[in-house]
Amino acid sequence: MARVAVDALGGDKAPGEVILGALEAAADGIEVTLFGPAGLETGGLPLVETTEVISMADKPADAVRSRPDSSLVRAIRAVGAGEADAIVSAGNTGAVLAAGLMHLRRLPGVMRPAIAVPIPARDGPSVLIDAGANADARPDHLVQFAHMGSVFSRELLGVSEPEVRLLSIGEEDGKGNALTIEVHRLLSEAPGLRFAGNAESRDLLRGAADVVVADGFTGNIALKLLEGTITELLDALRDEIASTNRSKLGGFLIRPAARRLRVRFDPDTYGGAYLLGLRGLAVIAHGSSGRRAVANAIRLAARGVENRVVERLADRLPARVRV
Repeated sequence: MARVAVDALGGDKAPGEVILGALEAAADGIEVTLFGPAGLETGGLPLVETTEVISMADKPADAVRSRPDSSLVRAIRAVGAGEADAIVSAGNTGAVLAAGLMHLRRLPGVMRPAIAVPIPARDGPSVLIDAGANADARPDHLVQFAHMGSVFSRELLGVSEPEVRLLSIGEEDGKGNALTIEVHRLLSEAPGLRFAGNAESRDLLRGAADVVVADGFTGNIALKLLEGTITELLDALRDEIASTNRSKLGGFLIRPAARRLRVRFDPDTYGGAYLLGLRGLAVIAHGSSGRRAVANAIRLAARGVENRVVERLADRLPARVRV
């Protein structure tokens, strides 16, 4: 049974929606422990009492150092101490990264941890990495992200030979800024990677590649644009269906297909993303997560524990990447 530590104060809708999501995930048999202030009504879930909180507006590194008894830091420390198998937080992403580096530490040879997000592409999920952990990154960091994304795609998504592409402003080799042009050169020369050139953001939902590599700034913008567009389109479809009696009749007929579409593309379906490259498993949920997204983020963490994400990444990263 996976033991998941949950930051009860992380996210815009905490603690209420976080607790409800934790209860939903616990009903699946996952051992969930909440971290938050004394007196928090947890619905019967275990509570580790904390006295501090890190907000979305706080500077990550400063907050982690100055508030060791915050719900986020204490939850991550529980993973580092072996008291939990994974941590889930919808709070400050930078603080999750800073606390992870401090209390979990990086896997041997990993230069920068990166956020790996499954994108619900037409022909099956692809992996976007980095989706927001590193706003500034060097070319060699992105090459390592490509390796980590390939291991994730191969070991967890079952893709035998993952195709890797670099997110840029055009498919041509020379398109992009100085960073992407240099990364393109390095990826073209990197053994062990099936690099197929650049990809444009318009192709992400079509299945641009099994692994799409980006720096965290670009990747996060692309991810949030996708999520916002998908949510608005699904909501607009629902409103149109309810607008007239004829639309309601048509909506009744396509309801099964519409539900499948929502389940497939709704960002809440995945709930969160793995922060790869640490010695412990961390899942970062959306800051706006409701109960369904929180529950799915906890389930994602449990699957990561069961599939030994951290151990398999440590075993499969090429030795030359570790030096």
